Amino acid sequence: MKINHIEHIGIAVKSIEESRKFWEGVLGLTCYNIEEVPDQKVRTAFFMIGQTKIELLESTDPEGTIAKFIEKKGEGVHHIAYSVDDAVSALQEMDAKGVQLIDKTPRKGAEGLNIAFLHPRSTAGILTELCEHPKH
Repeated sequence: MKINHIEHIGIAVKSIEESRKFWEGVLGLTCYNIEEVPDQKVRTAFFMIGQTKIELLESTDPEGTIAKFIEKKGEGVHHIAYSVDDAVSALQEMDAKGVQLIDKTPRKGAEGLNIAFLHPRSTAGILTELCEHPKH
């Protein structure tokens, strides 16, 4: 598996609108995309810093994973996502190396990416996402 770059850092927030005050008002970044991913029960907002994105994650459901994360740990860094060329083969390689997979096959994520998560128990406590940009 070849990691191309850090695709994004996911940050769990209670409110995208409240959090934007810091990211835009204090840091001077521009939110370039807000979208809802219904099957993940999340609303996302993206900011670009060089080649890396910051993804704010707001739960759309009190039973969603982001709501549960915030309830347990509070707002903050939720995951680190890496860009890979082929998510399927990356998952197969991780599985062969004994990494615990959350997703056995990639699924659709925000911005049309094919995504898959690796369990923090196998990744030094960091929820890790593999992202593949769809081929056009």
